[in-house]
Amino acid sequence: MTQVEYDLLIIGGGPAGLTAGLYAARARLKVLLIEKLVPGGQMVITDRIDNYPGFPEGISGPELSLLMKSQAERFELNIETNEVLSLEITGQVKTVRVSDRAIKSKAIIIATGASPKHLGVPGEAEFWGKGVSTCATCDGPFYTGKTVVAVGGGNTALKESVFLSRFAEKIYLVHRRNSWRAEAIMQERVRAIDKIEPIWNTVLTRIDGEGIVKSATVKNLTTGDTRALNVSACFIWIGIKPNLFSVGNVIGTDKAGFILTDPLMRTSLPGIFAAGDIRSVPTRQIAGAVGDGAMAAHSAQQYIEGNV
Repeated sequence: MTQVEYDLLIIGGGPAGLTAGLYAARARLKVLLIEKLVPGGQMVITDRIDNYPGFPEGISGPELSLLMKSQAERFELNIETNEVLSLEITGQVKTVRVSDRAIKSKAIIIATGASPKHLGVPGEAEFWGKGVSTCATCDGPFYTGKTVVAVGGGNTALKESVFLSRFAEKIYLVHRRNSWRAEAIMQERVRAIDKIEPIWNTVLTRIDGEGIVKSATVKNLTTGDTRALNVSACFIWIGIKPNLFSVGNVIGTDKAGFILTDPLMRTSLPGIFAAGDIRSVPTRQIAGAVGDGAMAAHSAQQYIEGNV
């Protein structure tokens, strides 16, 4: 067999990847974790995390990211900043091509997570970073005392709107349906904030301005009426899409492109595992990603040692 450099490559450094790295490093596998940006994934841009066990008063996303990274590194997990371009499989050898070289491994765990979707309306791309954002934690403080519009009706939309209300004077929360999909506790929090005004059965159709966002046009799906909202920013929280790079061999995914796995985190390709938000799952939470990472590392170890 072609000489391999690692027992295991983990692609992605969010909670799933870091947990997999922790377990693999503790098992004394020769493992490398590759992360495109900074370890932590979506946790890094999450202001407050209240539903991860062990932190009764909650914890900030950046702090939890650092704790997970530090714990994994205590067991000598090697973390490299690089971008994975493709995955190729020849027999039992897996070759990951990154920006500067090709790396061969016996097994792979894909934990690349997911990214926010875009609306695709006029003005969105033009004003990206100039008033259009998907991160209240990153950009909310820029709009202190301003009026903004937010789009979405799930947990992320409501949670981010609550955080945004610390800064914005007024938030129009636009949703295409007549009720939110978020958890009841999040709906209660939003309703308790006078700054947030829900706009039901409505979609955002365009964003306008001069160098920066000045207005957003919305359309009522019931009446067909449109109106322009005078706003300084537009925050978009309408769902996520998988962060999946090129895979030479066809890997099983659902209709949205998220990877299908069995309960042991095994994909349709032998020796390839998936964990966290990249998987096809009904909910995407940090606790679930951590469990995925632990199981993926265990399954990968069994595969590497020839026990499956």
